[in-house]
Amino acid sequence: MTPEVPIEDLLRQLAPQILGAVVRRYRQFDACEDAVQEALLAAAVQWPESGVPDNPRGWLITVASRRLTDELRAETARRRREETAATEADADGGVPGPDDGVAAAEADDTLTLLLLCCHPALSPASQVALTLRAVGGLTTAQIARAFLVPEATMAQRISRAKATIKAAGARFSMPPAAERAERLRSVLHVLYQIFNEGYTATSGPDLQRADLTAEAIRLTRDLRRLLPDDGEIAGLLALMLLTDARRGARSDPDGELVPLAEQGRGLWDTEAIAEGVALITGTLATAPLGPYQLQAAIAAVHDEAADAAATDWRQILALYELLERISPNPMVTLNHAVALAMVRGPSSGLDLLATLDADERMTDHHRVDAVRGHLLEMAGEPAAARAAYERAAQRTTSLPEQRYLAGRAARLPPE
Repeated sequence: MTPEVPIEDLLRQLAPQILGAVVRRYRQFDACEDAVQEALLAAAVQWPESGVPDNPRGWLITVASRRLTDELRAETARRRREETAATEADADGGVPGPDDGVAAAEADDTLTLLLLCCHPALSPASQVALTLRAVGGLTTAQIARAFLVPEATMAQRISRAKATIKAAGARFSMPPAAERAERLRSVLHVLYQIFNEGYTATSGPDLQRADLTAEAIRLTRDLRRLLPDDGEIAGLLALMLLTDARRGARSDPDGELVPLAEQGRGLWDTEAIAEGVALITGTLATAPLGPYQLQAAIAAVHDEAADAAATDWRQILALYELLERISPNPMVTLNHAVALAMVRGPSSGLDLLATLDADERMTDHHRVDAVRGHLLEMAGEPAAARAAYERAAQRTTSLPEQRYLAGRAARLPPE
């Protein structure tokens, strides 16, 4: 049966489900990830020639299990749980048959995999990095950029995280209730990062990766079904819906970036906006306030404005001031500076932006110069704005963002 989506997209969708199923069966996260990657590679090579199997998940689980079984056979001196897994896998002669894969494929263990990656033995940064790699399918380079650290640092972090999970003997099951709140905070941050990478890709020729935003929204919906009274889960889902609703207007037919103020709002997804507004309205009235709810409220103010001129910037500024008090970070400050400029003038925004100059996490981040260019342009300083836009264009690895920023610079005089 031919899938409705390209093979590459299908494999991206299936990857975390396959890894979850194999980890549940064999319990060895590091070895399972290697085996699943080999199965995905085999599919990428074989399926274009032979066609996609009727049950692609079952096929991938079977192939990954075979790879892992071969490894377990060669490591008979390993710990007892690995020997037990090998014995179970070899019960039918050593090679899982098609029925094994089909049965295992019926369950989607993606959420349990998310929680495993957020094991308390890991640091918060390692939890997020490992989950982005294992569940989100992001490269080490993309994760490093999301964390504003060198790629080599991130590669070491992911490697150490896998070793820690293995040493901790982590079980592939839902965590105890006492641990769940902390684990969920990490999971929500993971989903937020996956969504952000999909909404604005950090590198490559495409502005957006709809497969990642869709996966982040799907997983967040699943979390909300499990915990319908959690205000931050509802807030994150609302934020994703309200932001993703603009996706169709964020680029022109040639794939060029269109900024929020210039987007054709008739192209926005009104159903997603209505769902997001209803979600955030309901959770703000009933749940303790959290950062995802505040960000969703800001997105709702933008989406409910009839046009850019009608945006209630005073309300947005008040929300950013509250957000910066309860969850301060450089990206919040960056957006706060824009809101401040829209209400009190570009000089105020530039003053706040200058506080990030000493923040090492933002030293080479292109968004600081992009915002600085925008505010300098508002302030009537075209030469300085042009220079800032040019620096931003040089620092981003997203080709659409490079072209957009270079275009903004080219419209301004150099002196």
